[in-house]
Amino acid sequence: MAIKNILPFGDPILRKIAKPVENITPKLIKLLDDMAETLYASDGRAGLAAPQVGILRRVIVMDCGEGLIELINPEIIYQSGEQIGPEGCLSYPGYVGIVKRCQSVKVKSLTRSGAETIIQGEGLLARCMQHEIDHLNGILYIDHIKDDLLYHEGTNKKANLMEVIKLTAVK
Repeated sequence: MAIKNILPFGDPILRKIAKPVENITPKLIKLLDDMAETLYASDGRAGLAAPQVGILRRVIVMDCGEGLIELINPEIIYQSGEQIGPEGCLSYPGYVGIVKRCQSVKVKSLTRSGAETIIQGEGLLARCMQHEIDHLNGILYIDHIKDDLLYHEGTNKKANLMEVIKLTAVK
């Protein structure tokens, strides 16, 4: 297993749509393992999508406190309710924004053995699944920010979204 580099804001890969996984292969299993290791090596982590490590495949790993969840070709098949709260991203470390998401979702995906599964999530798990699935579609949490402000986790100071974009853009 290997810890992969997480792409920062400004990398054009983060805005591309990931391709479906056609077959469960040893290479895909290694990607899942590497992504899990990368996730657990990161501070403030809840989820990681393959595009964040430069791989344009529909693969996600998450741990919202109840153990590792792997999603291959995830698709939201049901959503309801509404929650509004702080959200951050490993590609934008140190900043959170207030984002509206569905309170409850059901996601259909494949397991690493190729079996179809459905996971229902509420609250934080629902938020995480929506955030990571957005990554697979080139959508970032900053696209959903409610008030055009990001908040620095360390200082709690407000930052204009455009200022943060300038600070975190790839040079």
